[in-house]
Amino acid sequence: MMESAQQTVARVSQELKCSPTSRRVAEHLDKQDELRHLRQEFLIPKISELSTSDLSLVDGAEDCVYLAGNSLGLQPKNTKKYIDEELEKWAKMGVHGHLKGSRPWVWAEENLEEQMAKIVGAKPEEVALMNGLTVNLHLLMLSFYKPTPKRYKILLEEKAFPSDHYAIESQIRLRELDVADSMLIIKPRQGEDTIRTEDIVSLIEREGDAIALVMLSGVQYYTGQLFDMEAITKAGHAKGCLVGFDCAHAVGNAELRFHDWNVDFACWCSYKGPVVWLERIYMRNTLTALNLQMDLQPGVNGFRLSNQPILLVCPLQASLEIFNQTSMKDLRKKSVLLTGYLEYLIRHYYTKDPSDPDKPSVRIITPSDPEQRGCQLSLCFSCPIRAVFEELEKRGVACDMREPDVLRVAPVPLYNSFADVHRFIAALGSALSASGAKQ
Repeated sequence: MMESAQQTVARVSQELKCSPTSRRVAEHLDKQDELRHLRQEFLIPKISELSTSDLSLVDGAEDCVYLAGNSLGLQPKNTKKYIDEELEKWAKMGVHGHLKGSRPWVWAEENLEEQMAKIVGAKPEEVALMNGLTVNLHLLMLSFYKPTPKRYKILLEEKAFPSDHYAIESQIRLRELDVADSMLIIKPRQGEDTIRTEDIVSLIEREGDAIALVMLSGVQYYTGQLFDMEAITKAGHAKGCLVGFDCAHAVGNAELRFHDWNVDFACWCSYKGPVVWLERIYMRNTLTALNLQMDLQPGVNGFRLSNQPILLVCPLQASLEIFNQTSMKDLRKKSVLLTGYLEYLIRHYYTKDPSDPDKPSVRIITPSDPEQRGCQLSLCFSCPIRAVFEELEKRGVACDMREPDVLRVAPVPLYNSFADVHRFIAALGSALSASGAKQ
């Protein structure tokens, strides 16, 4: 059995003869990290380059502590190179760039589908690169949401990403159905922050005959909960429902097996280029050069509306090339330890102390079980969160605040280090003090 993050920290601290909270533990874990070289593939902003930094508090020459990869990943170093190559080709070749060069614009994205398929556990012919996330959600629901008088509801989670909620609502209105009656929203139990898998399955079993579409997140953006997509898909299919997922926060974050799980559809954004995945096979409707007859092509590319803008393909290529240097299994292994180390330090310093009610405390609403989360931890504070967030930004920390009271912190295994996590904890202590909270 693999040792837990807490056990790893305890073992390393004993070997080093230091406190489990010592920076030496982080430095040791970084030296042992077999993926540490991948950090060099990214551009990491200096603290002085962040507009929110207060250089009277921190050394502007240091790398920032970038823990916002769940919102926008760091730029791969090859991104600018690849974009510049296409701008140069445009300048020198003009229209001939559509068919010439290392990335012919007409089908450049098709060269990336195999790499993307590996990340999501799909076949290359099941992956297409296209549009933006919400556009894809609409296109998918236009095809998969087929309400009948008896089966017309869409199941989604409470606090789904707002644009997902709006897209689902608009699709229901498009069919001239009642939104309140057609949106089936599942919530956590009273007093809990996340939704139990058994509650999702139970709801599907009870209401499934009326559910046309199960449309959930892969990783819940607000809480960081990783849903059991395999169990949910199995339960939905058993009741005759179609099942799809918005995996914007899951792709590249968790090990996925879309093909093996029989997921009907999924879409996500790479934060460097939009993509969509479908297990079901559809046909592309294209006009031939000679007539207006459809030239039908098998595969998911039937959902593509056009070839994709080459300036979006370039950043995606740069990103996927880095993923191709490792595997999701190895990334996930590091991620479990990295986020577990963050969780350990937060609980050590900021667990609520009944004997000192004025001491600031932090409550982690993300599941503690690594199988139920990705890299993100969502933190709730006993003190006003905005002041803490602003003080963190002054100290060169990039993370993410979500209303009403959550700070999302996401150490990404591709480029974050254990030292980043240790620096974040130190900055958090200073931020709490500066924001007026008693230490």
